[in-house]
Amino acid sequence: MRYSYSSKCFVVSLALILGLFIPITGQAAQTESDDFLESFTWREIGPANPGGRITDIEGVESNPSIIFAGAATGGLWKTTNAGTTWEPIFDDQPNASIGDLAVSLSNPDIIYVGTGEANNRNSSPWGGGVFKSPDAGKSWEFVGLKETHHIGRVLIDPKNPDIVYVAALGHLWGTNEERGVFKTTDGGKNWQKVLYLDEKTGVTDLAMDPQDSNILYAAAHERLRDRFDGGDPADQ
Repeated sequence: MRYSYSSKCFVVSLALILGLFIPITGQAAQTESDDFLESFTWREIGPANPGGRITDIEGVESNPSIIFAGAATGGLWKTTNAGTTWEPIFDDQPNASIGDLAVSLSNPDIIYVGTGEANNRNSSPWGGGVFKSPDAGKSWEFVGLKETHHIGRVLIDPKNPDIVYVAALGHLWGTNEERGVFKTTDGGKNWQKVLYLDEKTGVTDLAMDPQDSNILYAAAHERLRDRFDGGDPADQ
């Protein structure tokens, strides 16, 4: 069986994340970590042929055997046995391009998915907004922001899954105002644009202060493609 470059990247990323779940404490932490890596044996755990690039991987902190993986054009996948088997859980939805996903820390059954990868390459498919699952991926509900097209980050408040932030790049092939940072305090029923620069500049990444969930850091990017730029920004 042959594996794609993207699936190999997925395995490396996933193994590193699984490594983060292993507690290492005490003064010998560095030595224990080095010993662990030296004895580590790599193996393919899938999902094979995920449909392009892996755009995000999220684990459930309270149960590290549950992992979600989103692909650029291959939808959303879930494993409940640490990667032994995978199942697609987003195939019934109108868009298969995953930009980013977030699992609630306070209630892991609640998942938000932002569609449309934000890598800004020549084959980046656009998405159809944000979707929410209240039951760990069994069912999904569209909760808005359809015209964001490309979503780079979704963050959930660690104590309140109704408070969610979305970093949106906006239309890649044209100007629009549904870009920047959006916030909901009612689980996606309503969204407020809390950061907006202009019609050409979107937000590609967002980070939350681990000590204070009210403090956010955003990275903005002005990007507008045209049919002649071949992957480079259009002339401004």
